Order: sequence, then C-alpha cells, then structure tokens
Amino acid sequence: MACPTQFICKALRSVGLVLFYYVFSIGITFYNKWLMKDFHFPLFMTLVHLVIIFCFSTLTRFAMQCWIGKPRVTLPWKLYLSKVAPTALATALDIGLSNWSFLFITISLYTMTKSSAILFILFFSLVFKLEEPNPFLILVVLLIASGLFMFTLKSTQFNLEGFIMVLLASFIGGIRWTLTQVLMQKAELGLQNPIDTMYHLQPLMFLGLFPLFLFNEGLSVSTTEKLFRVSELSHLLYSLLTLSLGGMLAFGLGFSEFLLVSRTSSLTLSIAGIFKEVCTLLLAVEFMGDKISTVNWLGFAVCLSGISLHIGLKTYYNKGNGPMVRQLPVRNNPDLELPLLQIKDDYCEDTNDEEEHEILY
Repeated sequence: MACPTQFICKALRSVGLVLFYYVFSIGITFYNKWLMKDFHFPLFMTLVHLVIIFCFSTLTRFAMQCWIGKPRVTLPWKLYLSKVAPTALATALDIGLSNWSFLFITISLYTMTKSSAILFILFFSLVFKLEEPNPFLILVVLLIASGLFMFTLKSTQFNLEGFIMVLLASFIGGIRWTLTQVLMQKAELGLQNPIDTMYHLQPLMFLGLFPLFLFNEGLSVSTTEKLFRVSELSHLLYSLLTLSLGGMLAFGLGFSEFLLVSRTSSLTLSIAGIFKEVCTLLLAVEFMGDKISTVNWLGFAVCLSGISLHIGLKTYYNKGNGPMVRQLPVRNNPDLELPLLQIKDDYCEDTNDEEEHEILY
C-alpha cells in the first residue's frame, strides 16, 4: 500500500502534467483565433507548423538516440508510402480545415463542434473492427449529437461555412485517429513512440496539404506585404516569430499529451479534456466576446454527458467486465492507447514502470 507521501507526489505530478497539457492545448486554440484576425492564410500557417514540428521531432529523436545509444526507427520508402501516407493525408486535412475554420467561427462553436469528433471515431472504430458493438454506444451518439444541435440552435454567432469546415474536419479526424491507432499498433513498424510517429507523418502531411495551399492561398501569400512583398524587415520577422510560436505550441501539445498518457493514464487525459473544453468556453466568453445562450450551455452539458458516459463505459469494460475494445493481434505494448478508444487503469501504473520507461525511449 502506497504511503501518503507517494500518493501526494503522484497527485502533484498528475496535476502538473494536466496543467502542462492545458497550456499547450488551450494556448494553441486561442493562438489560432488570434492569428487569423490579421493573418488570413491558415493553410500557409499549417505548413509552417508542420515544418517546425518535423524539426523538433528530429532533434528529439537525435537526443533520445544519443541518450540511450540505440538508433531510432526509420521506415523504408515502400513501407513508408503504403502504411503512413493515408494517416498523414487524413491528419493534414483535419488540421488544415480546423485552422481554416477560425476565419469564420468563434472559439466556442469550434470547441463544441470538434467535440463531435468522438462520433466519427466511434463509427470508424466499428468499421475497422477496433471496437466491439455495444448498445450503450447508441445513447452516447444521441447525447453528443443532441448536444451539438442544441449548441448551434439560434446561435447569434453561427457561421455555416465555418461550421461545415469544422464538421468535415471532425469527420476526417475520426478517420485520422482510427488510422493512427492502427499505425501505432503495428509492432513491426516500430512507431509506438509518438515522437517517431510525428517524425514520419510531417513530410507526407506537408506534401498532402501543399496542393490545397497552392490552389487557395498561393497567389495571395506571394503578393502579401506580410511575407514575400514585405517592405520592412521588422514586419517579416514579426510574421515569422508569430508563426514559429504556433509551431512550438503544436509540438508541445503532442508531446504533453504523450507525457500525460504515459505517466498517468489515457483516462486522465480524457477527463482532463472535458474540463479543458469547459475552461476554453469560459475563457472564450470572458476574453473573446463569444455569446452563449442558456440553450447553448445546456447543449454543451448534454454533449459532455455523452462524452463522460463514453469514458465511463471504457473504464468499466477495461476493468475486466467484458470486451469493448478489440486489440489488433500484433499489438505488443498496451500502454499507448488513444484516449478516445482505450482507457488504461490508473492502478496499474506502479506495475508498469519498467514498460513505461521502454516506451518513453
């Protein structure tokens, strides 16, 4: 039985990791909205972020390789293009459309609509047979869908174009996270560590998003005075600095999610995600002037209840009360499940310290 000191240390560590995750997750949402007010090139911004994430992941891999003295996994071209490309394309479109939507919608509508991604994740999990059918999933879907409808009902700041973009991003996000789980569960690929996954995804994400950027923003970016036709060096440096800040936030978000899952559990990340959305809406109302009616707040509560039910069901079934998540046969490491698809029991943490150390490196 753990002593009180160990319990307090573990609790403080968990709180610290959650706050660390909040800084990047909430920070990048407000950063994107703030930047889109004056910088109307969301796809170019996303491309810059992908380059920065690739650079940081490369440096991190190099540091990890020097630390443990073992070379990091690098996939051959044939395997890289056939296995990683679908996930990279879905991820690029999800992120690109999400950032694009900030030109049209408020943070509150964006946050609420992106919460519907769990519906599409559930759907594609059933299609790819990553999750067992369960009658309770119908209730989860109804709660989340009803909550989304109530939140958009008679919204004074509703924008159809932006809403469709986020909804489409959520749909593609369902494909993205399902493919990501399949990718990380294939032990023969050796991509169980998210740093390695990020390193392999970024180049193909860049190539997948670049044609869309050229079609929609290529001419505008090449003629804007904020970048290539800049008249003063200070303006160019300011643009590059603000874009770099977003790239660091994006890398920090992925890294902080990984730290939180590997050092606590994906259940902690899922619960933290619920409170993060509440905090995001409250901050959006307070500092960004978002207007949310009583019906909208009620819809948000209904949606969160659906997400909470989903998390509760995961916890119940993964404590040995019946299979709800189907593992792929080649799966070796149970510690790196996606938050919305698998919940790891907090009480197993002490017995898995050695395994966690291997996964971290």
